[in-house]
This record gives sequence, C-alpha cells and structure tokens, in this order.
Amino acid sequence: MDVQNLIKSINTSLALELPDKLSFAALRGQLKNEISHLIQTDFQKLVGILYRIDVNERKLKYLLQENVGEDAAFIIADLIIERQVEKIKSRQQFSRRDDNISEEEKW
Repeated sequence: MDVQNLIKSINTSLALELPDKLSFAALRGQLKNEISHLIQTDFQKLVGILYRIDVNERKLKYLLQENVGEDAAFIIADLIIERQVEKIKSRQQFSRRDDNISEEEKW
C-alpha cells in the first residue's frame, strides 16, 4: 500500500492536513491524536466522520468491547485506515477495468 495515497485519501475524507511524507506508524499516530482530540472535544463530529466514510459500526462496537483498556482512538484510527485502504483498492480495480473497454463502448 502506498502510504502517500493513503494520506491523501485520509486528508480528503477527514478534512485534515497531515503531512504528505509520513511513515505508516507516524500516520497512525497522528490520526490517533486527531481522533483523541475529537473524542474529547467534539464526539458528534467524530460520529459523523465515521458514518460518512462508512466505518463498520458493528465491527467498531465489537472491537471496543473486546479491547477494554486499549486506547479507543487507536482502534478507531485502525478502522479508518482499513476503510480508506479498501476504498483505494476498489478505485484502482475499477480504473483498471475501464482500461480494458474500447473507446466505442465507453460512455
């Protein structure tokens, strides 16, 4: 997975301005910090973001219940990253499929 594409996707989806050049661990850490801030200051905004980017609510509830004592912000960050990776892969798959269609068949 290209971390730069992931950062761009997260920045767009969450309206953040994370630096373009981060390691995966640094990205995860900064995203965790942003989520921690939202948990403390604007929980409704966080819920709206999770809904908008389509994080699986059942999976989130399950992971939070199974990992009591863990930092909830890391769990949420990991789910956001997982969802954004799924979206990137889906976009890449569909863009490759379009390459195999003749110009006459494209809309």
